[in-house]
Amino acid sequence: MDEIKAKHREYLNTAEVAELARTTDSTVRYWRHIGYGPRGFVVGRRVLYRAADVHTWLSGLYAEAGGSA
Repeated sequence: MDEIKAKHREYLNTAEVAELARTTDSTVRYWRHIGYGPRGFVVGRRVLYRAADVHTWLSGLYAEAGGSA
């Protein structure tokens, strides 16, 4: 069961990405619409994001803002 939970955390849904980015679900959906933000993929009717891709994207934003990633 722990293995399934670990795999589940490997992929994030729109709400989880919004929480990490401290924004709203609708903003993440808009970003996806305009081609901004982490790369996502569709599974059925849901959009999922690899957690590693989200963290890489956020680290890149931090680096662009003058931080060290």
